[in-house]
Amino acid sequence: MSSHLLTVGLAQISPVWLDKKKTIEKVLTTIKTASQKKCELVVFGEALIPGYPFWLALIGGAEWNTNVNKELHAHYANNAIQIEAGDLNTICKLSAEKKIAVYLGIIERAKDRGGHSLYCSLVYIDQTGEIKSVHRKLQPTYDERLTWAQGDGHGLQVHPLKKFNVGGLNCWENWMPLPRTALYGQGENLHIAVWPGSDHNTRDITRFIARESRSFVISVSSLMRVNDFPDNTPHLNRILEKSPETLANGGSCIAGPDGEWIVEPKINQEELIVETLDFNRVLEERQNFDVSGHYSRPDVTKLIVNRERQKIIDLKD
Repeated sequence: MSSHLLTVGLAQISPVWLDKKKTIEKVLTTIKTASQKKCELVVFGEALIPGYPFWLALIGGAEWNTNVNKELHAHYANNAIQIEAGDLNTICKLSAEKKIAVYLGIIERAKDRGGHSLYCSLVYIDQTGEIKSVHRKLQPTYDERLTWAQGDGHGLQVHPLKKFNVGGLNCWENWMPLPRTALYGQGENLHIAVWPGSDHNTRDITRFIARESRSFVISVSSLMRVNDFPDNTPHLNRILEKSPETLANGGSCIAGPDGEWIVEPKINQEELIVETLDFNRVLEERQNFDVSGHYSRPDVTKLIVNRERQKIIDLKD
């Protein structure tokens, strides 16, 4: 395929909720399917492995010092991803074997922050199977702060993929002008926005970012329904008492550099959405507006980005 064409797959799937091993197996199966469909990039939703913390809004997640919240958090941590321990090795190996790049939403139990706190992270694996960036969500949203820690700017990176430069943000980070600008300024022209699910999140912001940046924007959401809760989930009966039948309906979509739909939000269906993008469309739309190029004024306004990985100690032996 020509270097200016890129075939992408949007993996709108549900996790095997809070089950790291089984959700990884589902990711591997989806990557194989994406390869069969000639995808060169496949994108998964926010926090897919091992799943979004839906219990926080359903069982009083802000209640202080309760056994229910502690036990669910511990279960979550036990199923979180430890990259340093090799939890993503099978995915990286398959990525290299199939020569397919991957954006993957995970809950990360970060060793460089002590190994106990959890981060909502977006991992980019290139077509050689190498992890090139791990972006920890800068600001968890509302009740997410009860289980996720604040990230840093280390993952505000873009990566070459054929003629494209691809970067990504988690969920409501996509509403933050300065992180978007940090990616635009590095030459991003294919923006990845990952979400836990639902078209009310993706319908407006996807087209807005595309029009603002004159880039392709891919939004990928997960699905979550009552029957996606495994029977062995701690305190499942209490969670189900207030759970709606559908917690996340998907809403994955693609907007072109003119801000118009290429794929409108898809809902209530588990599927791999496949589309081929033409880089020349970026060049066409940058003719009249380029937010970090000819339409910028760095002599007047300029952004400073701290990409240092934050940690509590620097060891000097």
